[in-house]
Amino acid sequence: MLSPQGAKGNTCNDCHVAERTGFAAAHGFAADNCTLCHGGNNQGTAPDDAHTGMTGFPGLLDNAAKACGSCHADKVASVSHSLMNTGHGMVDVTRRLVDGHADNPAPANLQSLGHGPADSMLRKLCASCHLGQEKTAHRLDPVNDRGGGCLACHINEYPENAHPALSADVSDARCFGCHSRSARISLNYTGLAEIDAATARENQSRLRLPDGRHLERKPADVHFSSGMTCTDCHKGADLMSAAVDAVHQREAVDAACSDCHDIEFARMLVHDPEHARLECTTCHSQWVPQCFGCHMEYDADGMQWDHIEQRETAGRWHEQRADFRNGLGTLGVTAQDRIALFTPGMIMTLAHPDWDEEKFVRAFAPISPHTIGPARSCESCHRSSVALGLGSGTIKLRDGALLFSPDQPLLQDGLPADAWTNIDGSLGGIAARPGQRPLNREEMGTVLAAPLN
Repeated sequence: MLSPQGAKGNTCNDCHVAERTGFAAAHGFAADNCTLCHGGNNQGTAPDDAHTGMTGFPGLLDNAAKACGSCHADKVASVSHSLMNTGHGMVDVTRRLVDGHADNPAPANLQSLGHGPADSMLRKLCASCHLGQEKTAHRLDPVNDRGGGCLACHINEYPENAHPALSADVSDARCFGCHSRSARISLNYTGLAEIDAATARENQSRLRLPDGRHLERKPADVHFSSGMTCTDCHKGADLMSAAVDAVHQREAVDAACSDCHDIEFARMLVHDPEHARLECTTCHSQWVPQCFGCHMEYDADGMQWDHIEQRETAGRWHEQRADFRNGLGTLGVTAQDRIALFTPGMIMTLAHPDWDEEKFVRAFAPISPHTIGPARSCESCHRSSVALGLGSGTIKLRDGALLFSPDQPLLQDGLPADAWTNIDGSLGGIAARPGQRPLNREEMGTVLAAPLN
């Protein structure tokens, strides 16, 4: 119920009558105290006077400390330093792989990007997905929404005749705008896989997102099929990066399969020690989004939207992608010596006028694709060159020697187009972060030599 005294002393309510309703219970106190969040002058009688110093979007990260921080100071500080705002891992990896070094003097975050090749790529193609992006319209668009600070997650609808309800119950649609790209987790989880236009024509798939991306149906994650939402697993501890020292998304995630499946964990360690190094997703991911061909070229004379400056600026990156696949993933070793799924983070050629010649980059990154289901077959690992990181082809173990004949042509670095490494580890093997690697010759031999029951 509105406070009569507050309503009487709040001239905002004279014009914004409908906005006095719609609040969730926790924020009901603000119904007749608009300036607590929006600023402005709630004693002003003329619009210009009343709107002086007002913000239409309290919760953007440039005002969140004042608008939200009086009650949620710890959360605001955590979010501001979270990977969802800084993009630290993305910046660090892109600089190392594109520029070829990590000694850029600027901090590895989206707020301090310069204009070198890697940073310009991030500005023009990647930096739209971070919480520091401003929200500029009172509407929701799950496919195209970016940024908005606290509002990015905590407003699920903008009703026409009421104030938006701020809610801790974050809908899956709030995750979709950013997390349907790159690893495409929001798509994968629901059983939708991105494909290229040629594959869509070949398969006669008419599924498309409003932004034009083509899709095909694949098995959904068992947790989605059972009705679980993103926040059933991913709660505040990892969404707001309570682990403030995390430098990559995988280090910030707090949720673990053992939170619910501890009995299954115990059984595997006792009865199946051969697989004790495997992450759950290594066997139980039904498919992994993969892209094996990309060409990026920088045109200094072109113009393109700069997501940091929020305007078109000189320079344009042209991107051509090919060879989308949505199949079983490749095995690799994490920095913690665990066997996990890896996917091509970059297999691409890059051209930039600052370089004498094109660069070729081949790097794989660990992935939790969110396509959990029945375990993959024994053959799909123990008799598969794709699982070993060699790419598609014919693999044999003969008299202790590994023999491999690839299906795909060799690229500039001497590896097949869909490979991560070769049998003796002399080619490829680059990973997104230090400490990660493909299987070595001994591990490949052990995998192939395992008997199949």
